[in-house]
Amino acid sequence: MTKKKRILIVDDDVASTRLLKLNLEHANAYEVRVENGPEEALATAQDFQPHLIILDVMMPRIFGGDVAARFRADETLRQTPILFFTAAVGKRRVAEHDGVIGGFPFLAKPADLQAVIECIEKQLSRQMDQTSFCRSDRVCHASFSLPARPGVQSRSPATAMLNCPVCAEE
Repeated sequence: MTKKKRILIVDDDVASTRLLKLNLEHANAYEVRVENGPEEALATAQDFQPHLIILDVMMPRIFGGDVAARFRADETLRQTPILFFTAAVGKRRVAEHDGVIGGFPFLAKPADLQAVIECIEKQLSRQMDQTSFCRSDRVCHASFSLPARPGVQSRSPATAMLNCPVCAEE
C-alpha cells in the first residue's frame, strides 16, 4: 500500500479549505491538514512536515509571500514545494505564464478538483525528480508587495512578481 502524501493547506477561508480538504482526502491519496491562521502556518508545517503546501496569497495580516519566505527560511521546510492557490490572479494570467509566476506554481481560484490534483501531482513529481523552480530557496524579489505610489493603482502581489525585473531576467 502506497503511503499517502501529506498536504498542508494554508488559507484564511475556512469554508473553502474544509471543502478542499474533504475532496482531496476523498481522492484517497492524500493526508491533509488545514491551517486557517497564516501566523501559525510555520509551526503547523514544522509539526506536520508536508510533502506539499497549498498557500493562498491574499490573507489578512500577512501575505502568502511572507509565509512562503518563512517556509524557505526553515531548514526542514526549505525544499517543500509550494503551490499558490489564489483568486488574486485570474486563470487567463496563470495560463499565459504556464502556471508559474515569480518562480512559483500558481493555480487560480476557483479551480475544479481535477485541476488541483493534477497540479499537486505535477509538483510532487518535480520534487521526486529533484528538479525545482529557479527560486526554490527564496521568494520573488518583489516580495509580493510593492509600496503604493501616489497616482498609481496598486498592483496585486502576483502582478508585482510578473513585473519584477530580476525575476524576468532569470
